[in-house]
Parts: sequence; structure tokens; C-alpha cells
Amino acid sequence: MTDETTDSTETEVDPVPAPKAEPAAPPRRLGLLLSVAAVVLVTDVVTKVLAVKMLTPGQPVSIIGDTVTWTLVRNSGAAFSMATSYTWVLTLIASSVVLGIIWMSRRLVSPWWAIGLGMILGGALGNLVDRFFRAPGHLQGHVVDFLSIGWWPVFNVADPAVVGGAILLVVLSVFGFDFDSVGRRRAGDGEQA
Repeated sequence: MTDETTDSTETEVDPVPAPKAEPAAPPRRLGLLLSVAAVVLVTDVVTKVLAVKMLTPGQPVSIIGDTVTWTLVRNSGAAFSMATSYTWVLTLIASSVVLGIIWMSRRLVSPWWAIGLGMILGGALGNLVDRFFRAPGHLQGHVVDFLSIGWWPVFNVADPAVVGGAILLVVLSVFGFDFDSVGRRRAGDGEQA
């Protein structure tokens, strides 16, 4: 009889549900950002060193007639030689951009944003190297430009990297790709935040 009593007093215990596995966090893209920035920076610095060594200011070297030439220019201003008397302000702005990209990189998961930000970071650092280490002195150094195409102002490797990176980021933003998520933003995502 004790067997029957024991069986009837035992209660069935529901198994404890296993905790749900949280989705894996998307990988951070800091390595990709730094790799792209390093390629742009090294290419920019090497080409500027070669331009200074091999070109004479004021003596263009023809590549494709008069349309594409190597032309050594020292630029104290921003793009198109604007703000030439505000070199130190441009240096501080570029430094702020670099710091902003480093701050954003903590949450960066989009590979396309990593490429765009890497292009901007590499280009900004390339021109900052000139601003800090070229004549006439710290924060006021002139940027070396050496490639002239048609009517376009003379530029260097850093310039199209910054512009191309900025265009990429604008396109990504317009089409709903955020730097801190994978894939496109869905309708209503902004309302939940």
C-alpha cells in the first residue's frame, strides 16, 4: 500500500524551459575601417613624397595631353584653395572629424559604413600629416596636391578618398543603412528608439 500512496503523492513537475539564446551580436567592423584608412593613408603619403621628389612646382608633366597632368601645388587652404588664411581652423576641423570617426567606430557594425568611414579617416589623416609636418609649421602646413584633370582643381589621393567616402555614407543613409546595424532600417524602427 505504501507503493500506491507514494505514487499518488508524487506530483509531476513541469520541466524548466531552457533560457532562450540571445542572438549573437553582429561583428564590429573596426578592423575593416582601420584597414581601409591605412591603405588610403599610406598611398597618400607615398604619392606625396614621390610628387615632391620628382616634380618641380610650376612645371606640369603631361600624362594625357594638357587634360591630365602631374602638377605640384602647395595648398594652404581647403579644397579649391578656399580659406587659405584659415589653415589652423581647417586642421582643427580635420582633427575633429578623425576623433568623431574613432568615437563612432565603437558601435560600427555595417561593413559599407566601415569602408566609407575608413576612406574619410585615411584621407583626413593624410592631409593632417601635411598640416602638422610640412612647411611653414605645425597646424599651418601646406597640403601637397599633384594631380590635375581638365578644369578640376589640383588634388591628391586623400581628396577623392574623403569625397568618395562622404558620398558613400550619404547614399547609405538615404537608402536606410545605419552604421550600427546590419542591413536596412525597416519602417517603424525610428519610432521604437
